[in-house]
Amino acid sequence: MPRVTRAHTVAHHLVQGGLTDLKLSEATQLKDRPGLYHEDGFSVRSYHAPDGTLLTVAGAYGPDWVMTRAEIRYRLEQPYIRYTVTDDAPELGDHELLVRWATGEELRARRQAAAARQAPLVALILRQEAEQAAEDAGQSTLF
Repeated sequence: MPRVTRAHTVAHHLVQGGLTDLKLSEATQLKDRPGLYHEDGFSVRSYHAPDGTLLTVAGAYGPDWVMTRAEIRYRLEQPYIRYTVTDDAPELGDHELLVRWATGEELRARRQAAAARQAPLVALILRQEAEQAAEDAGQSTLF
């Protein structure tokens, strides 16, 4: 069973990430009209999962709501914030994302994926450092 995810905490993380909180009411959010707003931003509301857990829905609004939705996902899935963002709840609109706390397995999988993406760069840096250390010691590589 997922942990409770509070809307004000999610909103705080998004504002800290530079997104604008439009502070729309729940009734306004349920009208599902993301493109009507002149300013890109987000709004959050509570959502009760089928198992009764209180989760949060973050909706993207504005002329470029697709990009705002991507920014919401990116910000909330940072390792130090530890949320999982999905769009698989049946009542959600295209502009909305369901936010819940990430499990340990999800966090491990993210760390492994990040390490795999960074492995070629890390290998290159280590090789360059080794070459630099050899040069500094008066040796040069043979090519």
